[in-house]
Amino acid sequence: MRGNKNFNVFWLGQALSVLGGSISLLALPLLVLDATGSIVQMGLITVVSGATGIGTGLFAGYVVDRVDRRRLMIVCDLTRAVLLGALPLVWWAGPRIWVLYVLTAVVGVLRTLFDVAYVTAVPQLVRPEDLTTANGRLFGTFALGTLLGPAAAGFIAAGVGPDWALAVDGGTFLVSAVSLRWVTFHRPSAPSGPLGSPEPAEPAEPSGKRPAAGGEVLREMFVVGFRFLWGHPLLRPLTIQLTLLTFVTMGATDLLVFHVEEDLGRDSVTLGYVIAAGGAGSAVAALAAGRLRRVLGIGVCWPAAPALIAVSVAGIGISGSVPVIAVLSAVFMFGSTLGGVCTMTLRQEVTPDHLLGRVTSAFWTVHNASGPIGAAVLTALAARHGVPAISLAGGALCLLILGGALLTPLRGGRADAQRGPYGAGPVRSGRVRRGRAADPTEPGNRAGL
Repeated sequence: MRGNKNFNVFWLGQALSVLGGSISLLALPLLVLDATGSIVQMGLITVVSGATGIGTGLFAGYVVDRVDRRRLMIVCDLTRAVLLGALPLVWWAGPRIWVLYVLTAVVGVLRTLFDVAYVTAVPQLVRPEDLTTANGRLFGTFALGTLLGPAAAGFIAAGVGPDWALAVDGGTFLVSAVSLRWVTFHRPSAPSGPLGSPEPAEPAEPSGKRPAAGGEVLREMFVVGFRFLWGHPLLRPLTIQLTLLTFVTMGATDLLVFHVEEDLGRDSVTLGYVIAAGGAGSAVAALAAGRLRRVLGIGVCWPAAPALIAVSVAGIGISGSVPVIAVLSAVFMFGSTLGGVCTMTLRQEVTPDHLLGRVTSAFWTVHNASGPIGAAVLTALAARHGVPAISLAGGALCLLILGGALLTPLRGGRADAQRGPYGAGPVRSGRVRRGRAADPTEPGNRAGL
C-alpha cells in the first residue's frame, strides 16, 4: 500500500474533498436555519437531497459501468466546484430558499454519480488482499474530515456566514478534480469462460430473443444490479436492514442540529465541536475495522452497528449535557463507520467488476429510499412532539433492526459459512473467493462471486 502511487494520490485528493463535504454537512442546515428559522425546512432540504440520490441511483450504475470512471469523477467535481463557489454571489443579492433546493438537487445528482464511481474505483487501485485496508483508510479520511470539518464550518459560519462555508467546499472539489488527473485506474482482466474463452464484458442476451433497445436499457440501468443483490444470501438481508436503518439515520443530523442550537441554546461553534467529536469515533472505527472484521467477521461487526446507533440516537435526544451529546455523537459515528467499512468491502468482494457500478447503484438506491421519508417524518414529528420523544422512538426502531439482523444469515458465525447463490466461495473474516463473473440474470449462468 505504501508504494501504491495511484491509490495514495487518490486517497490524499479525496481527503481534502471529504473535509469540504463535512463543512457542508453543517453549513447547509445552518444556512437554511438562518434564512427560515424552521426545522421543517431543514427536513425538506434533506428530503430533496435524499430523493435526488434515489432518482439518480436508478441510472448511475449504468453510466458508471459504461464510461471512463476517472473522467466522470473529474466532471462531477468541477461542476460542483462551480456551483458551490458561486453561492456567496447569489446569496449576496438576498436569501432565496429556492436556490438551496435547486442547488441541493443538482449537487445530489453529481454526488451520486461520483460516489458510485468512487466505490468501483477502489478495487482498480489496490490488490484484493488490500481492499479492507484501503477502505479503512478511506473511511478514516472521512472520519478526519468529520472531526475537522464541522469545527471549521462553525468558525467560518460565525465569521463570514454559512454561504461562504459552502464555497470552501466548492474549492475542495476543484482540488479533488486536479488530483484525479494524476491517477490511473486499472480494470481487472476479463475472467475466463468455461472453455477458456474471455468472459464477455457485458451480459449476453438469451439466444433467439432480442429485446427492444429501450427495454434493454431500462433493465441494464437497475434490474441487473437489483437481481444480483436479491439473489445473494448476505446482500439481501443487509439491504433490507440498511433500508430500515436509513429511515432513522438520515434525519439524525437535523435532530442533532436543532436540539443543540434551539433546545439547548448553544451557538454554531459549540455545535461544530459536537459533530467533530463524532469524527473522532469514526476515526477510531476506521482504524479498527479491518482488524475487527478479520477477527470477528461481518456477522458480528454488522449487528453491532444498529446497536450502537440505537443507543446514541436515543441518548442524544434526551440529554441536556453537551459533553454527553458529544460522546454519543462519537458512538453514533463509530457504529456507522464500522458498518460502512464492512458492508462496502463485502459488496466489492462478491461483485464482478463489470457489474459493480450497477450493484452499488441498486444497493444505494434501495437502502436510501426510506431516508427522505424518514427525514421528513422525524423532523415533522420533532416539531410537534419534541426531539426527545422522537429520538427515543428512533432508538427503539434501531433495536428492532438489530433483532432482525440476529435472525438472518448475517448473525455471528453463520455469515462466514454462507455461500453465494451462484457458486460463490465462503465469506471468511474479510475475504471472499471471487471467481467467474457472469450475469446472474442470464438463464443458465452460475456466476462465481
